[in-house]
Amino acid sequence: MNDYKKWLTERFRIERQRFDRSGVYAYTQRAMAYNSNKIEGSTLTPEQTASLFDNGTLPQNDNYYRAKDVEEMNGHFLMFNCMIDTLNEPLTENLIKRFHHEFKSGVFEDRANGYAIGAYKERPNMIGMYKTVLPNQVSEEMGKLLDWYEQQEKNLDVLAEFHARYETIHPFQDGNGRTGRMILFRECLINPDLKPFIILDVNREKYIDGLKEYRENQKTEKLVSLMNQEIEDYYTQCKYFVND
Repeated sequence: MNDYKKWLTERFRIERQRFDRSGVYAYTQRAMAYNSNKIEGSTLTPEQTASLFDNGTLPQNDNYYRAKDVEEMNGHFLMFNCMIDTLNEPLTENLIKRFHHEFKSGVFEDRANGYAIGAYKERPNMIGMYKTVLPNQVSEEMGKLLDWYEQQEKNLDVLAEFHARYETIHPFQDGNGRTGRMILFRECLINPDLKPFIILDVNREKYIDGLKEYRENQKTEKLVSLMNQEIEDYYTQCKYFVND
């Protein structure tokens, strides 16, 4: 398992440095950006996502796209690179805020609405009909969550609980799911007993149901089951790029 992750992180760094758009780094960037944004309502297609990542443009025959979707897709690419660059750093509030800044700093709509970028939310927000932690309580709750996580033996159950609690706090005005899923990927890369995964949009309902299960019953069985499924899928995709 550790050999697999060592290979993966090395390929990420090498292929990024070489501007390689044909390997596992590019695949992961495209797949994670497309699926994580799609879960949140992005209208961009896999082909448009690939075009943005490969050459920074959209296909000429595309008649419709939302500027925010393009800005968030590009921001996601930057956030992933920031994640790679900081694998040796501890998971802290400041690091999570850096992820959010990389992701959201180029999104015009968020700035026009006065949303905090790279900082915790300043206005109350909700998940559907569920009330999240109030802005003046976010820093305290995030501190408690990170202190708890640091003391745990890292396994999939702990990771699922961490993610569910993070999403329940909803620390940012927007971009909580995407920063949260980036943290999931990062923690799987750096912890020896975990394997990385991407939550696919086709499994969105399972994912939402898993988060709901934790909010209502403090259970993580559904999330863990989904994570195991996604681990196998991502591993299968990565094996294609291994040259034996």
